[in-house]
Amino acid sequence: MTQDDSRQFAPATQRNREPILAVLRDVLPAQGLVLEVASGSGEHAIHFANAFPNLTFQPSDPDQAALASIDAWAGESTLPNLRPAIRLDATASRWPVTEADAILCINMIHISPWAAAEGLIRQAAQLLPAGGPLYLYGPYRQSDVPLAASNAVFDDSLRRRNPKWGLRELDAVAELARVAGFNEPQVTAMPANNLSVVFRRL
Repeated sequence: MTQDDSRQFAPATQRNREPILAVLRDVLPAQGLVLEVASGSGEHAIHFANAFPNLTFQPSDPDQAALASIDAWAGESTLPNLRPAIRLDATASRWPVTEADAILCINMIHISPWAAAEGLIRQAAQLLPAGGPLYLYGPYRQSDVPLAASNAVFDDSLRRRNPKWGLRELDAVAELARVAGFNEPQVTAMPANNLSVVFRRL
């Protein structure tokens, strides 16, 4: 990254964007607004906006450096269906958006306090229409699946960095969603012991 280039590069994005895209082709609506929560570097938003020209993508993040990176990537891409990034904290009681046809959140829930997951699901329930998808991606603990060794090491490293972080129980996330008005999750195994988890608003 050069001195005048705000773009950030997330190596994991290069590895997971195509597998995620394959799932999203069966999840996202044909048209409408897709809100991405915790967009990070912005590389996912660029990739998905390019793949779905009939959808409008709204990236967001609470971090100023991430917002600058997202807009730098967007400026380079000149995609007409990608909106400028907005500051959004998942834990906030009010979000700077009033509606969305789909919501994406990739690799946030395990690298944030539990309150972020609570806020994400609570606000998604308010923003999405009936049938609207909430798509989550990342590593989870599953009650009926032994935790992979690599995920156990990752979980330990997260908790040492911040005791409020760590891999979440998928059952606990699903319970939050049920209470908020979502259906049971559709779960797809992904590379590197990650999961795609899709909830739909009832």
